[in-house]
Amino acid sequence: MAITEDRVLGGRVLLRQMGEGLRVAIDPILLAAAIPAEPGEVVLDLGTGNGVAALCLARRCAGCRVVGLELQPELMRQAAENATLNGLDSAVSVMIGDVGAPPPRLAPATFHHVMANPPYLKAGSGTVSANPLKALAIAEGDADLAVWVRTALTMVRPRGTITMIHRADRLDAILAALGGRAGEIVIFPLWPTAGKSAKRVLVRARRNSGAPLRLAPGLVLHDSEGRFTPEADAILRDAAALVI
Repeated sequence: MAITEDRVLGGRVLLRQMGEGLRVAIDPILLAAAIPAEPGEVVLDLGTGNGVAALCLARRCAGCRVVGLELQPELMRQAAENATLNGLDSAVSVMIGDVGAPPPRLAPATFHHVMANPPYLKAGSGTVSANPLKALAIAEGDADLAVWVRTALTMVRPRGTITMIHRADRLDAILAALGGRAGEIVIFPLWPTAGKSAKRVLVRARRNSGAPLRLAPGLVLHDSEGRFTPEADAILRDAAALVI
C-alpha cells in the first residue's frame, strides 16, 4: 500500500501514513491540544496509531515525554518512524501492546496524564471497513470502552488526568465507566458549526478527585462557510492549547 507524507499542526509535524484507508483526522490533534502536560511530565497515549497525537503533544509541549501503546505492529512501526522523522525520538517512544492487557513494563499509577482516542463503534455495530488496519482502529475488539477507561485510570498516577475524545452519543458509557473512580469530570463538546448538535466530545477526569462534574462551553469548529473558526484554526494549525 502506498505511503504518503503529510504535514499537520501547521507543518510542525511531518506524518507518514497510508495513502488510503486509515488517514489522520482532526480528532487526535484536538485530543493532544487538550492535555495539560508540563515539561518533565510523562503522558501515556493508549492506542497511539501512527503517533499523530503523541507527536503533536510532544511538539507543543517541549520537555514532556509521551509513551504510545499500539496493538497493531504496522501502525506501531509507523509511529516509531514518524517520531524519528520529526526528530522526536527522545520525546516519543512506542511499544506494542493491548489496552486490555498492557505489557508489564507499563507500571500502573506512574503517568501524569493518559490520553486516548478509542474506537468509536461498538463491537458488532455499524459497517466495518474492509481495510483490516482501519477496522481495528474504528471498531471495538475485546477491549470495549469500559476497558479503555479502566486501563487509563489504572495507569495514571493519583491526581493525574485522563482525557478521551469520543462520539457524543457514547458519553453515557464513558461516564458510567468513570463512576466513583474519578472526579473533576469536564465534558467539552465539539460543535461542528454554531447551532448544530455536537457529534464529538472531549472528556477529562482526574483520579482521586471529588470535585463535581462540569459542562464546558466547548469549541465551534467551522463557520457558516465551512471554514475552521479562528479558535479551531489556532489549535489545529498554530499549536495553541485547548483549555477545557
